[in-house]
Amino acid sequence: MQVFQEKLRAIDSGLTRFERLQTLQVNLGDRCNLSCIHCHHSASPTGTRIMGREVIDQVVRYLERHPGLTLDITGGCPELNPHFRHLVEATAGLAARRIIRSNLSIALEKGMEWLPDFYREQNLVVMASLPCYELENVEAQRGRGVYQASIEALTRLNQKGYGKDRELHLVYNPGGTAVAAARETLEQAYRQELRERFGISFNHLHCMNNVPLGRYRVSLEQTGAYQRYLAHLAERFNPDAAPGIMCRTLISIGWDGTLYNCDFNLAAGLPLRGIDGAPLRVAELAEAVRSGNPIRMAEHCFSCTAGHGSGCGGSASVRKETPTRKGSLACPPQ
Repeated sequence: MQVFQEKLRAIDSGLTRFERLQTLQVNLGDRCNLSCIHCHHSASPTGTRIMGREVIDQVVRYLERHPGLTLDITGGCPELNPHFRHLVEATAGLAARRIIRSNLSIALEKGMEWLPDFYREQNLVVMASLPCYELENVEAQRGRGVYQASIEALTRLNQKGYGKDRELHLVYNPGGTAVAAARETLEQAYRQELRERFGISFNHLHCMNNVPLGRYRVSLEQTGAYQRYLAHLAERFNPDAAPGIMCRTLISIGWDGTLYNCDFNLAAGLPLRGIDGAPLRVAELAEAVRSGNPIRMAEHCFSCTAGHGSGCGGSASVRKETPTRKGSLACPPQ
């Protein structure tokens, strides 16, 4: 889509091109114990796109040759991949930072109770999805019982030192078609509510806008809101967020080893292509990470620059955020 690219070029033509690799994001597949309405991958317990051992070993070999990167492990629910433990153990000492993106509730599933201890033993940074501190809002997105499971998982992580000597970050996404509010305001509200209600502590809150792909796109189309949401994201374009878009320093590896500029492009089916036009694979990472490579962009990219910005790292804007008025509810009912 040229509209988004032109928006970036008007700021700096370099924003549409790859800069340098800092983060290798690995999507282990679309299997998940949840079926969240906002999921851009339409992940579910019946997901069949599962990364195999061969691709995982290629990832490990790349990190052996290029130590010091950030390894970002995602899904679906990455912990459900049968080779998850192998990937984590094999990359110990190879990456400067290893992030696991967890839905929290997986740690309470039968046979998965070992996860908090494993996270700590492997010194993983836990990026935990918690779309609100209110039960009603969480369960409207994620299903009945998920809120209490998430709170219990956070309590167990705190008991293992997460939120203290191990990094524990929470990820917020808005309900409905709203754009995420200012991170500072939300983080203050999360911190206060979770501490007072449950004694839970965490390091930081990351805010993400919902991306109109996968199951979330379907829900928007069913209510006739898809085009309105796209227009809303475009209207909320924030030029201060543009320089921080993750696709300038990140490459995403899909479950089958295909390469993408980001996890959202994976969901949209927009792979990186070589000079012959064929999709690039993990064995061709050297070609994918060349500085100056064009970034594939489409209309969903406005999600990363709307409001205070978004993306896998949270808010991308460097502009000082304006807090909402004192006493306003940062995580309103849906």
